[in-house]
Amino acid sequence: MAGGRAYGHAAGLPAVGEPSTLGPEPSIVGRDAEVGRLARVTGLGADVPSGDVLLGADAPHGGVRLGADEVGGGVLLVIGEPGVGKSTLLEDAARRAAHAGHRVLRATGRESERDLAFAGLHQLLRPVLDEADELPERQRLALLGAFGFEEASGEPLLTGLAVLTLLSRLAERTPVVLVVDDAQWIDAASAGVLSFVAWRLDDDPVALLVAVRDGEPLPGFDDAFPAITLEPLDDAASRRLLDLRAPELPTGIRDRVLAEAAGNPLALLELAKAAHSRGLDPQDHDHGPLPVGERLAAGYAAQVAELPEVCRRTLLLLAAADVADPPDAVLALLPDPDDKTWLTLEQAGLVGRAGRQVRFRHPLIRSAVYQSAPFDARAQAHRALAEVLGDEPDRRAWHLAAATPYPDAEVSAALERTADRARRRGGYAAAAQALARAAELSPVPGDGTRLLVDAAGLAVLTGRLAWVEELAERVRARTDDPTALAAATLRVGRLTALTRRHNAVFAELIGIAGDPAATHPSTALDALAAAAVLRFYSGDASHWQEIDRILPRLPDDPMRDWVRMVADPFGGGRGLAPRLPGLIAAARNHPERLTALAVAAWILDEIALAVRTFDEAVRSWRTRGPIPDGLAGVAALAYFEYGRWAQAREVCADIGALDAGKLDHAAACVLATDAMVLAAQGDTAEARALAERALRLVDPLESRSVAVHARRATAAAAAAEGDYESAYEQYRTLFDRGGDPVHYHASYPALPELAAAAARTGRHAEAAEIVERSARALAEGGSARLHALVERSRALLAAPERAERAFLAALAEPALEQRPFEHAQTRLEYAEWLRRRRRIAEARPHLAAAHDVFARLDARPWAERARAELRAAGTDVAVPDPHGLAELSPQQRQIVRLAARGLTNREIGERLFLSPRTVGSHLYRVFPKLGVTTRAQLRDVVDAGGVPRE
Repeated sequence: MAGGRAYGHAAGLPAVGEPSTLGPEPSIVGRDAEVGRLARVTGLGADVPSGDVLLGADAPHGGVRLGADEVGGGVLLVIGEPGVGKSTLLEDAARRAAHAGHRVLRATGRESERDLAFAGLHQLLRPVLDEADELPERQRLALLGAFGFEEASGEPLLTGLAVLTLLSRLAERTPVVLVVDDAQWIDAASAGVLSFVAWRLDDDPVALLVAVRDGEPLPGFDDAFPAITLEPLDDAASRRLLDLRAPELPTGIRDRVLAEAAGNPLALLELAKAAHSRGLDPQDHDHGPLPVGERLAAGYAAQVAELPEVCRRTLLLLAAADVADPPDAVLALLPDPDDKTWLTLEQAGLVGRAGRQVRFRHPLIRSAVYQSAPFDARAQAHRALAEVLGDEPDRRAWHLAAATPYPDAEVSAALERTADRARRRGGYAAAAQALARAAELSPVPGDGTRLLVDAAGLAVLTGRLAWVEELAERVRARTDDPTALAAATLRVGRLTALTRRHNAVFAELIGIAGDPAATHPSTALDALAAAAVLRFYSGDASHWQEIDRILPRLPDDPMRDWVRMVADPFGGGRGLAPRLPGLIAAARNHPERLTALAVAAWILDEIALAVRTFDEAVRSWRTRGPIPDGLAGVAALAYFEYGRWAQAREVCADIGALDAGKLDHAAACVLATDAMVLAAQGDTAEARALAERALRLVDPLESRSVAVHARRATAAAAAAEGDYESAYEQYRTLFDRGGDPVHYHASYPALPELAAAAARTGRHAEAAEIVERSARALAEGGSARLHALVERSRALLAAPERAERAFLAALAEPALEQRPFEHAQTRLEYAEWLRRRRRIAEARPHLAAAHDVFARLDARPWAERARAELRAAGTDVAVPDPHGLAELSPQQRQIVRLAARGLTNREIGERLFLSPRTVGSHLYRVFPKLGVTTRAQLRDVVDAGGVPRE
């Protein structure tokens, strides 16, 4: 951790016990490969082999192959236990980058600041905040508002875009290296912005190096980013480090140090230092183990105890303030810069200074200083800091809280105000922390319970299930009020619904909803709504029976109709459909309601309304913070069905960039949806891999909706490869042995795909029975779209004299036209049927229209099939230039489409959350592929390529 800065170098460093200084070219013992990896990411090319270097099959978006002279930029995580050398590596990389003329921006996470929204981001960007004046006005206000310099805009994603634009502009002058150490203590709001930026460092010479403790995942940074996991030094490297830094150790003690340090560089040097200072006898085995862990901290405490009072007081103030760059108000409490106190502390090896910056040599030192002081001394330090921080109300509130051992209404209220400010900036984690501490200090029991319940509600939005459970447990420990207990349990249930434990959570929610004596009606409805979502995830028929048993007891309310619709859409649920437009209009600026209503529209197959509402819900959520994980999968499915495939994948990627924690169902839902898009586009290997990952994350019997989508993606991949036997086997699993759907909603849309695979493998009778069984089930409550899909399925399996009538019935349904992929599939299948009967003139218009849709969607297997049919029908179809639109990524096609409409790089960047430089880089790369030299030519390319401008 931070202490690693002082340890591990093999040259250019003083002997143990002297102040640490960096020599001109220090090397690091046992980390040659890691040093080279960081050098490559920062663009310095150290140890770069000749030829191409592949930066990460594990890199974001599949990795980027770079030439040896192009290496630089991107993200690299350095993971390891405390003291293993993470900070040393980052310090070395930062020094090398600065020496090469790169702009280095640094931040170090601190425990005391992890609850202050955007504190880490402010630390990182403080040296370049003057550059914010050059940002577009909305971005400037969002960035400065996050730091409290302007009125908060409440748009966290706009803040992320502002940071991306700022870094891109800095990188136009010189490469930029961002160094974030001790990232496990970075506040959640800052981590969210850094994650946003990290996923978009495609083309700018900006490198992000992040050091984080092993076992403490950083929200937003998952396995998709390249990482170095620092293992302990091997025996040879450990011995070499001791040779260089503690050559005077007797052999016996040396062997003990090597054994007990187990390859941890910090432990090696600290244990060696402790053994040497104590003059341990190598033959004496009665002194017990050498100091390590807590004992190491105790050793620091003993060292502090020997210092003069002014030194101890200074250290305690620094430990309580926990800021490396203290504001003037805090500096006024510390000794003058030329006071000998600082020399004493530096000579003791406890702190280091560089200008205004003051750093403890290792977090253990700060911990030892703080924990070894009596509470009265700590409280006095916090009160002194609170007194001088009147202009920083959030820091002041936390210092007052640290100095307050008993309930205090004023301090509790100050923390509640801090929570409100953090919530308005999108800092949900900071807000929840403040409310939880405010609850502890509230002198009114009922208020404390309310604050804890509210804290749990905010913690839900962080996705940290264990934390929500902990807050709920604290509610249970302090009250027996049934309404509060139900509310706390409901908070846990909402997040646990996104795990694989659907049956257990469902039982808890039904218990809340079904106990009117213990639950307010509104809480009961909320619980039943959450239970209905679980019913949808699981597809369990018994869940609907439980919901149907309780539903009539609850008061008449639109939410009751919503519950019925989610749990039984083809029974009484369709009654909600006519009311949806009015309910949506009344829910403006209420993202939770908009999300619920968008889900309702999607389930009821009102796809155009669903997509419009999802768009509005996403915009509304983004004014408040991160989009809930549970929204992503359904929104992505709606965008997929509506033909907005690039947007579907972007939603999946945005959620994939967030920290899913243990929310296995949410992660699996996104993976399965992404797999469906990829399968339709012909990327069969990746589709199959994502579907398999999704299935591994869930229990298929408790997450039937995910299982159906994942298996449908696997089946589509097999069909795209021409393996219809495997495709049929997978499609058949979507219906049980008797032919009923495995999932009451997700299985039915796969009927035509099942029928198509059956027709090619001679299983007409079995498939026809499933189709007719489904038709009977959907006869009363099924949507117009599902009726059209049934007719399409019948046509694929019917005798010639009945097939055409079914095809025409399907194509006559307007609801199918709102789903361009399904509509184009139906037209292609009908055209194939016509051509086989030599009705070629009738087939051609359907083939041409289907081909155009497939080409626009980049549905390559289907486009190739349509082209083959067109050629067989005597129509020449130009195969798209492999270097043209079809070969561009979805994001590049979006950029081309917007550029063709005349938008500038900056305007495109704001829409797609990219830096203007990244937009320009994409256009520079695609111009040769499209055969154009100016932006003005893009309009013709877009028109010819079938890419809609709107």
